Amino acid sequence: MVDTAVRSGFGAPAAPAQRNRKARWKDGRLVLGVLLVAITALAGAKLLSSADDTTTIWAAKHELKLGTPLTTDDLTTVRVRFTSSDDSQRYLSADAALEGLVVGRTVGPGEFVPKDAAVPASDRDRTEMPLSVATGHLPSDTAVGDLVDVWVVPKAEGQPARPLWSSVRVLQIDSLKGVAGGSARRQITVGLTQSDLPRIPSALTAISAGEPTLVRKAG
Repeated sequence: MVDTAVRSGFGAPAAPAQRNRKARWKDGRLVLGVLLVAITALAGAKLLSSADDTTTIWAAKHELKLGTPLTTDDLTTVRVRFTSSDDSQRYLSADAALEGLVVGRTVGPGEFVPKDAAVPASDRDRTEMPLSVATGHLPSDTAVGDLVDVWVVPKAEGQPARPLWSSVRVLQIDSLKGVAGGSARRQITVGLTQSDLPRIPSALTAISAGEPTLVRKAG
């Protein structure tokens, strides 16, 4: 006898199909990982690009006295990262030619050599001429080493300004003095060559009746 299974309209429940569901929490971690890698790569690239953002300048091995010729025997190079280009321009670059330069003012041991302390040897042979100049009659950032033309502006109205000396170098500049009545003055020392000396008497006469004015030259 053969048993035959009775079939009805109600079958056993089918097993649910297995589907590949994405683990969304894994997707989030993947995105975060990619972002971290990208940020690290950018930071590394920035670090490498800024690694050479330095300027090589001269520094004194020992004290450099006034008038001493500047040579590599007395100097050493240092690499410095300045916060602004203006700061870097204040010091003598290691690429600068030292031939013919002497110390224009004493430089301490280990001190960065300022540009105004490295002057042509010929400047040390110049006659020093002091000038009292009102703050409005010279560039506010006038510095030692600048080349200037010296003019005098007459106090009398209607009188034209006249030139006194051309391309003279500033050897010394003092801080503001005599702030009275809303005016201030700077004590400036300029270097005159032998050819400038004959004009001193007439220049002093003109200055006594006018106001000396400094016009800075490029270079």
